[in-house]
Amino acid sequence: MSILEAIVLGIVQGLTEFLPISSTGHLRIVPAFLGWDDPGAAFTAITQLGTAAAVVLYFRADLWRIVRTWIASLSDASLRGEHDARMGWYILLATIPISIFGFAFRDTIEGGARSLYLIGSSLIVLGLVLLAAEKVGKRERSMDDVGPRDGFAVGMAQALALVPGVSRSGATITAGLFLGLDRAAAARFSFLLSVPAVVLSGGFEMREFVGDGADDGTGLAALVVATLLAFVVGYASIAFLLRFLASHSTLVFVGYRVALGIVVLALAGAGVIS
Repeated sequence: MSILEAIVLGIVQGLTEFLPISSTGHLRIVPAFLGWDDPGAAFTAITQLGTAAAVVLYFRADLWRIVRTWIASLSDASLRGEHDARMGWYILLATIPISIFGFAFRDTIEGGARSLYLIGSSLIVLGLVLLAAEKVGKRERSMDDVGPRDGFAVGMAQALALVPGVSRSGATITAGLFLGLDRAAAARFSFLLSVPAVVLSGGFEMREFVGDGADDGTGLAALVVATLLAFVVGYASIAFLLRFLASHSTLVFVGYRVALGIVVLALAGAGVIS
């Protein structure tokens, strides 16, 4: 992988990880449009560590408070009813499904699931589901109202993001809207949930780039450049999306997903991209 490819893909990862339009799908589509090789699921997972670092930095106060209170609650029963202590459990609960399914279907995820036909279809389907969530979601609940049912439901939705084109943020924000969370709360909960899931995925896939199993097709320098750019651009994307959803709906992302899905299916069907 050249440094130019790493720069482009790092920016793409940072832009699309938190917007509900699928970073994994875009890291497959953009190289196909430009005539580059598929960077692979391992490259995608590792560059996501950059965007995970962006979440940690952006929400450092929230995450530190949650971790500190959750750990203290393990020995102090009086803290177990605190919102931050409960959030710690909800984040852990929501991480279980994607961990189980990600490990069980890792070979499929790294191979056949990267089909452009599947990605195009997933973009359209999840876009329409997000549209339905916008229409029926009551958007009356805030982060303070999040409970164990929300943690489990959003965690199951997060597992759907193992299918390229679905979008981790798209699936979790959609689930949050269906559960009655307001848009900003759904996005905030989605971002907090991303940290353990992305770190586990990136750490697992790191085996592809170290030791005897190192992938010679992706240089370490290119990987570092892409991950750093994903961090910088991802941080800006978080700030943008939270401000945007405070006063706008997700309909612009619905339209983008459906339009891009149609284009991908049409070009793949015509043999223009592969």
